[in-house]
Amino acid sequence: MAAWDVEQVLGMAPDPASAKAAQALARGAKWSALGSSERALWGLCQGSGKKPYRTVVDLSGPAFKCSCPSRKFPCKHALSLMLLSATGEVPQSAEAAWASSWLEERATRAERAERKPGEVADPLAAQQRLARRADRVSAGMAELESWLDDQVRRGLGGFEQRGYSELSRLAARMVDAQAPGVAGAVRRAAGVVGRDHGWPGELLEELSLIHLVVSAHARLNELPPSLADTVQSRIGWTVETARVLAEGEKVEDDWLVLGRVVEPDDRLTVRRLWLRGSSTGRLALILNFAAAGRQLDPLPARPGELVPAVLSYYPGALPMRALLTQTAPRLPAQRPGGLTAKQALASYVESLAADPWNERWPLVLADVRPARNGEYWALVDETGDALEVLPGVDLWKLLAVSAGDPVTVAGEWNRAGFKPMTCWDGDRPVILS
Repeated sequence: MAAWDVEQVLGMAPDPASAKAAQALARGAKWSALGSSERALWGLCQGSGKKPYRTVVDLSGPAFKCSCPSRKFPCKHALSLMLLSATGEVPQSAEAAWASSWLEERATRAERAERKPGEVADPLAAQQRLARRADRVSAGMAELESWLDDQVRRGLGGFEQRGYSELSRLAARMVDAQAPGVAGAVRRAAGVVGRDHGWPGELLEELSLIHLVVSAHARLNELPPSLADTVQSRIGWTVETARVLAEGEKVEDDWLVLGRVVEPDDRLTVRRLWLRGSSTGRLALILNFAAAGRQLDPLPARPGELVPAVLSYYPGALPMRALLTQTAPRLPAQRPGGLTAKQALASYVESLAADPWNERWPLVLADVRPARNGEYWALVDETGDALEVLPGVDLWKLLAVSAGDPVTVAGEWNRAGFKPMTCWDGDRPVILS
């Protein structure tokens, strides 16, 4: 049976409105007669009328059939059905007669050649959708570039009054342009306006990174392939799982789980799992998604454990995100080696040289103590150098483990500070987040 994660399903949406509507429909109460087989998904979705809509997804494509009047392809009902499948909500059962009928009619209409993994049912239609999206993205980037040029000419005078509303409008425009990555960056910039006395400097930094994406998009064909892949991912283009598994760089190792960060919101829960290869020293990020109210996939191993696996890396100038194929049961591990504060920051700077838009970086700090730094906390190494902890992070568990003694701490670093994920009491891992 074909399998998709939530991100991949949403990437099939013809427009943002369809993706949003599909997420709202991905609730068991909206559906009845749900079922799946080796070749299809099907179900009845209750709309505003008396009769529910009959929806079928042919997994060989995928290809879609729905009795709703929508002209969008796939419609919100087909997307919702695939979201339910991605989160394990569609049981296996005997095929419904109406679903089987459509599948058989489809099979007899034409003899089709065997497809490769990830190949769509109608390549021409898929190509047309990609072309339409590329046009929307280009139009959105042009509008954003024009707005940024205007700000350079006008300056930031009065921006505290007008900036948030302008940036919020631009973020919505980037969603319409099907550039969700840029939309997120614009929303972050909007959140900076007026936040504290140093907001103009922070805003300039955010706008500079946005301008860099816009400029890189305009020169996409001139960039090295790996950097072009990075720019596309920052804009919001996704890479099919099948392509990553087939073509991505493969690295086999015993991977130490450095820690995890789970970020829920009202629509989607995201989990970041950070790994480090015991032999290769390679870093990796495993992303998992679940629709609101759904369970995330089980962890391949707990923080502080080793998981023997082959990783398939997504393309990019700084390969980090990967898909994991576990090859053996998880193993216990000893306390990992770590870095000083200066070495840790130097590694982050090196990552920015490869990917200027890199937002997060896993760090393992050796022999650090938690200490007050004015209103905030910091982790201080034996040389007296320190990394500031993110404001609002609960450090009581780390303080209890440390009790004033140096400890090894793994965490996630971004420009706002350090978020501890795991610490070690001797060789015993203690999960902090």
